[in-house]
Amino acid sequence: MYCYQCEQTAGGVACTKLGVCGKNPETAALQDLLIYALEGLGQYAHRARKYGVSDPEINVFTLKAIFSTLTNVNFDPERFQSYLLTAAELRDRAKALYEEAAQAAGDTPETLGGPAAWAPAADLPGLVAQGEGVKITARQAALGDDVTGLQELVTYGLKGLAAYADHAQILGQESEDVYAYLHEALDFLAGQPADVNALVGQALKCGEVNLKVMELLDAANTGAYGHPVPTVVPTTPIAGKAILVSGHDLKDLEELLKQTEGTGINVYTHGEMLPAHAYPGLKHHRHLIGNYGGAWQDQRKEFAAFPGPIVMTTNCIQKPQDSYKDRLFTCGVVGWPEVKHLGETRDFSEVIRLAQETEGFTEDVPEETVTVGFGRNAVLSNAEAIIEAVKAGAVRHFFLVGGCDGAKPGRNYYTDFAEQVPEDCLILTLACGKYRFNKLDLGKIGPFPRVLDIGQCNDAYSAIKIAVALAEAFDVGVNDLPLSLILSWFEQKAVVILLTLLHLGIKNIKLGPSLPAFVTPPVLQVLVDTFGLASISTPEQDIQAALAS
Repeated sequence: MYCYQCEQTAGGVACTKLGVCGKNPETAALQDLLIYALEGLGQYAHRARKYGVSDPEINVFTLKAIFSTLTNVNFDPERFQSYLLTAAELRDRAKALYEEAAQAAGDTPETLGGPAAWAPAADLPGLVAQGEGVKITARQAALGDDVTGLQELVTYGLKGLAAYADHAQILGQESEDVYAYLHEALDFLAGQPADVNALVGQALKCGEVNLKVMELLDAANTGAYGHPVPTVVPTTPIAGKAILVSGHDLKDLEELLKQTEGTGINVYTHGEMLPAHAYPGLKHHRHLIGNYGGAWQDQRKEFAAFPGPIVMTTNCIQKPQDSYKDRLFTCGVVGWPEVKHLGETRDFSEVIRLAQETEGFTEDVPEETVTVGFGRNAVLSNAEAIIEAVKAGAVRHFFLVGGCDGAKPGRNYYTDFAEQVPEDCLILTLACGKYRFNKLDLGKIGPFPRVLDIGQCNDAYSAIKIAVALAEAFDVGVNDLPLSLILSWFEQKAVVILLTLLHLGIKNIKLGPSLPAFVTPPVLQVLVDTFGLASISTPEQDIQAALAS
């Protein structure tokens, strides 16, 4: 195997024997092969769409299949075998659609090779062998590290984009333009592009389309559940039967809350589900009782200690321990071998039955809380007061400190950074990186908490809208605001958010705790020269530099 798509990649180079995430070589090969197969599907779907022909099943499958290859999502070889067979079947359907449309228009259809001509092996070992033949090292040998790294930058951007688009599609928000771009980009990658400028341009286009995707996701979440409102969330358990929900999927949480109504079971959020407590359409369920634990990387300890079943709705699953493996359930694209998979049925009857049979928490714990719910609507409804606070000198600077958390050493930087931010500065945060400091008592500036939790990584659109609105209010560009972006990254959702920020022309972003292994020094220099992208240094130096700019 050869995988370097996440921040924790072994030695800062690549995982070659076993993924730091727990992915084994068999699964890695199947994921590589699935991306290759999807490129072939994209070749025909892209050409069919030029004749005005598209297929909803192909569109949605493309999202889910790409999402399944994102870090810490699916580790189940049998599920990947199913995806691969479906990809071949839908590729043949897209081919027929294209050829029929071309002939009807009086054109001669192209004869396509490469991924478009791939035929799946007859069994799982055969598919694994096929995957070994298309792994990254083959392209590195043929095209070099720089070109391959840029190809992977585009691929990882597509993985993040597909994940966000899947979240939106589940709630009924989708766009033919987004599907068209996915297939266009897959077709682009199938051609083994080697032109650096074209690859950089495609990466920025991915960021541009992702802005549309995040707008769709924002509309999906707020349309279904209302705009988040500032909400105090207990982080300590109370006595009673309990179910824990992790991941990102609000629809799964909503259905679980409906099905547990009146059962006496308390529902707790975990990880990126914490912001769910701020949505009016979810918080009215009184048995949505609080948040348990922290970010995804601590789940093995936290899930083992949780006295009830656990539902993993999207990315961030780790290899389960035997102590809770029989209490763990997966939904949607998430998978682990021998873990009960609920699919997309949202029938939680088995989870509820297990919760009723399990002891649950036996006593209350003295209450501790965090405050969430400072999405764009909540912040911008107070924009006038914030602007006046800036003009009066009460707020000197804004720091957006957000992104993914992880287990790799160096992430204490973000805790130290938040603690050292001067008292006349506000911290905006989102995604699970906030767990590094969201329980710190950093006080207030006037009526505002100094830490404003915008929400999930899915809510990056809110952060962008807040920045744009402030820039308009001060009649300056976003880069001229007293605003600094200090980001942490782990997986491909963070990659595509970074591409979106770069597409918007936002400069001087600090990224950490380490830079991506797939971005080689020459490519990094282009990003430094064009966008001022830089690695974090020390909290003291980065704060001083931000306040001096």
